[in-house]
Amino acid sequence: MVNIESLLARVTKPGRYTGGELNSVRKEWDSAAARIAIIYPDLYEVGMSNLGLQILYDRVNREPDFLAERAYAPWIDMEDLLRRSGATLFSLESRRPLADFDMLGISLSLELTYTNVLNVLDLAGLPVLATDRGQEHPIVIAGGSGSYNPEPMSPFFDLFVAGDGEDALPELMRLYAKMRVELPRDHGQERVPKGRFLREAAGIAGVYVPSLYQVDAVSRTLLPLDPAAPPKIAARRISSLGPSPVRPVVPFVEAVHDRAMVEVQRGCTRGCRFCQAGIIYRPVRERAPDAVLENAEELLANTGYNELSLVSLSTADYSGINPVLERMGAEYPKRRIKVSLPSLRVDSFSVELAHSLKESYGGGLTFAPEAGTQRMRDVINKGITQEEIESAVEAAFSHGWDAVKLYFMIGLPTETSEDLDGIAKLAYRVRDIGRRHRGNRTRVKVSMGAFIPKPHAPFQWCGQEPYGSIREKLARLKGSIKGPGLTVSLHEPETSVVEAALARGDRRTGAVIHRAWRLGCRFDAWAEQFKFCLWRQAFAEEGMDVHEAAQRQFTLEEPLPWDHISTGVTKRFLASEYRRAFLAELSPDCRWSNCLACGVRQSYGGC
Repeated sequence: MVNIESLLARVTKPGRYTGGELNSVRKEWDSAAARIAIIYPDLYEVGMSNLGLQILYDRVNREPDFLAERAYAPWIDMEDLLRRSGATLFSLESRRPLADFDMLGISLSLELTYTNVLNVLDLAGLPVLATDRGQEHPIVIAGGSGSYNPEPMSPFFDLFVAGDGEDALPELMRLYAKMRVELPRDHGQERVPKGRFLREAAGIAGVYVPSLYQVDAVSRTLLPLDPAAPPKIAARRISSLGPSPVRPVVPFVEAVHDRAMVEVQRGCTRGCRFCQAGIIYRPVRERAPDAVLENAEELLANTGYNELSLVSLSTADYSGINPVLERMGAEYPKRRIKVSLPSLRVDSFSVELAHSLKESYGGGLTFAPEAGTQRMRDVINKGITQEEIESAVEAAFSHGWDAVKLYFMIGLPTETSEDLDGIAKLAYRVRDIGRRHRGNRTRVKVSMGAFIPKPHAPFQWCGQEPYGSIREKLARLKGSIKGPGLTVSLHEPETSVVEAALARGDRRTGAVIHRAWRLGCRFDAWAEQFKFCLWRQAFAEEGMDVHEAAQRQFTLEEPLPWDHISTGVTKRFLASEYRRAFLAELSPDCRWSNCLACGVRQSYGGC
């Protein structure tokens, strides 16, 4: 085990590395049949805010024979100390080197953390390339939204789990434990035969093993090399939401989202054409209102938090939201407990919801019109009108809120100057509504970022708008939205370019990521660490251009690097939505209208 006491006095926020937090789980190492370190490749306070990892940590540790511990990417100061001292990266619970675990499960939830993945593996004393890791090394597993286009990171992982991991991860661990029991008694070590494990793992639903496939040089399609490898991998889906973690680890360092969390709903059928999450998390699955309320009470009792977040892609669309908030609104203000909804659609925000929230809600309200004109909102299938936007902010300000945040995307397909002007007009209109109710206390924050095309969304074929154009548009809008009560926040376009280039990359992109890491890229999601010049250099040295990669327009006929991963939504349906976008034709939410035949019902038995 690593002795880190001598290092802690020399780093900022030593609480990131100490472990021993309330509700952390410490199991007997030697009695565990299989052991995994669950890793988030960003800072502790970011990873501790990730509900998905909390769910997996809880799910694995519910199994009496399995052990799950946690690790996060160390900040620059701790990395430097680890390298200079010769120590390797360790888990928080037992401080064991990560190389001691049977498996490492790493979340790929953001492309800008990809270089951190390589850094974590290197700090653990492991070869970063899967082909360089041998029998003596852990099995390295990827999960999260990045697994829906695994190719850019395929050189570094032994296998990917596409889809829900709650059942898939324990199933992989059961396979490992079974193979360990079958080892000859005189084998002399505990590691199972890696090649055999990967071949058998490829038969588990949702599992993709890159080494069992090759890219055809002519067609650029992925071809199985082994009979064990299915030609198409169907993403894993749980039929209903499992037990919610009610004893989550409470961080020592204030997390980015430092509150109790209950997942009320998974999946969304709204059909926004830019949105990857709305496709990859279908079908919609809800937690019963009584279960939400029961989980909330247990969470608050077991953590000491005074704020609770009701989590989903669009929480106001949860069918039980009004009775849940009514019960919470009647009780929580007396106990000084706040409720937050991280995702609100303006067409779901009613006066009734505003009334239910006000006494218990924490913070301002965030709405995402995404676009400034009705034409543009129809193109992206946002499904909201100007009247609904104004009605939502009217309800908010009239029920006592002073602050509203509006989120917009720049560079959406077919965008015009009129659409950009519409963003500024809408911002001023919202401020005027607020002033009518709240006077000079009104605050409207306008947040803007570039459209980033993502796999499996209807806009997956679109290229990103050129960098110079995005930069010009953002500057223009920042200059036109100003005055008392208005503030503008811009997402830097350079990071959007890299994110777009990585999101739709193929196996060749892995060499770029490797080179960028070796050039010094890490913590690319952090403005003070992001180095665009190094990413441009990494692409160039691998014979590519980062701007061309981000702006690449795919044809509807050509194979896509992620075609071997199936979300259940057919490519034919996505292409239909893509075409409808350019006609500004709306598609209804199939949850409340007729089935649109996207394919999910046939694949997973629900919408």
